[in-house]
Amino acid sequence: MSSDTLPAVVASQLFIRSTEDADRHLMSVHDAAARAFAWVRAHGDSPLELLRSLKFEPVGFHPVSGAPLNLIEQTNQTWTLVVAIAAARKLLELHPDTGGFHLAPGAHASLPFDIVSGDRRVAAETFAAVTPSNNGKLRKDLDKLASRPDIRHRYVFFMAPGYPGIHRREKLERDGVQVWSVDV
Repeated sequence: MSSDTLPAVVASQLFIRSTEDADRHLMSVHDAAARAFAWVRAHGDSPLELLRSLKFEPVGFHPVSGAPLNLIEQTNQTWTLVVAIAAARKLLELHPDTGGFHLAPGAHASLPFDIVSGDRRVAAETFAAVTPSNNGKLRKDLDKLASRPDIRHRYVFFMAPGYPGIHRREKLERDGVQVWSVDV
């Protein structure tokens, strides 16, 4: 598949064309986190009951739409989105002439990559993990992007403890795919 044949954009995807857009989306993520935090603070059940509620009940909130979720899923989606938003912010700096970036991070996403530029010349995969090698995620993302030399600029962005700040991690790169750590 060439970059010209990437699928059309779906309305539910986030689109970031400026740092203000990134800030607005990050504020939605923060607001959902604040609502979940308030629920946890007010929850008076036993410790085991609390953990059960966090895992199985819709006591959390989707970080963008605000729809009810279990708190474990909110946690996963929150950090997936935070990394994607931070990556889009960096990509705006690196590629200001692309027309912005479509974000659709996650396994259920409607784009072939977590981030695709408006002009289809830039693609990125993103993730948050305990380490970049956790579950082979970095390797899998590098493989996926390496298989697409038709895309001019290819990136993997990740957030993990031990990799503070926003830095290019050249020692982790291969096959022309840049690797960056991000932070909030």
